[in-house]
Amino acid sequence: MSNWSRYITEFVSYLKIEKGLSPNSILAYQDDVNKLTSYCCEQELNVKDVEYQHLKLFITELYDLGLSARSQARIISGIKQFFSYLILENIITLDPSEMLEQPKIGRKLPEVLSIEEIDGLISAVNLSSKEGQRNRAILEVLYSCGLRVSELINLKFTDLFYDEGFVRVMGKGNKERLVPLSKTVEIEIDAYKNNDRAKLEIKPGHENYIFLNRRGKQLTRVMIFIIVKDLAQRIQLQKVISPHTFRHSFATHLIEGGANLRAIQDMLGHESIITTEIYTHLDQSFLKDAILSFHPRNAID
Repeated sequence: MSNWSRYITEFVSYLKIEKGLSPNSILAYQDDVNKLTSYCCEQELNVKDVEYQHLKLFITELYDLGLSARSQARIISGIKQFFSYLILENIITLDPSEMLEQPKIGRKLPEVLSIEEIDGLISAVNLSSKEGQRNRAILEVLYSCGLRVSELINLKFTDLFYDEGFVRVMGKGNKERLVPLSKTVEIEIDAYKNNDRAKLEIKPGHENYIFLNRRGKQLTRVMIFIIVKDLAQRIQLQKVISPHTFRHSFATHLIEGGANLRAIQDMLGHESIITTEIYTHLDQSFLKDAILSFHPRNAID
């Protein structure tokens, strides 16, 4: 195992320092390689002994365990990254993962909320509670700015540019982007800042973070999930949602409103336009109406 441990540690440092990946992405890659490590150690294989057929048997075992095609694909991606690193560092000369094929994955369309459902969730926030205004501001930021959960909890007051109408967001790989800031978001954040947040005893080092827990510390990802789940139960929403659902809804509603796909890509912080294009498949009735309304062959004199 020591042989694997050293290379995994060095791989993690490479992902962090040279690739600039987020802690969550690094943990995911590390977990993928750890799965392979466990398998190879059972077979008494060192890193340099691994060949293509060993990896094929490992992937077959994942399939036999009932892992979904999506989970298999993610693990294969992590393994490929690991062996690419080993090639880069001249630790191995041949990449055993080069011929590994990704399983075919059906494109899963994310759940999307209607504008009425979003309004219902925001209205369900109990403003008389100590965290009420904070939670309302959180939902407004998630929906109006399309942020990831990690981006939301790391948002700072120094990232807000009210006069210019933008919020600065640190996305994946520490890549900075600017997202338009609505007047509604400004009002909700200020209401939280000047009332409930002003009464907190803020812990040193957390003063600049916008959203804090009742102990005056930065909120966790888990807490955002709990807030959203509780509100969904309160209004008896018949959809399984998470904080990310607000991001999906943000993108879908922009497309339905006629926004440019490139602009949405920039606002979401997507590396590839392909990732953004999934939202063009979400509302088939909207697309059908658009085609019937605007295609020249459907024009009625």
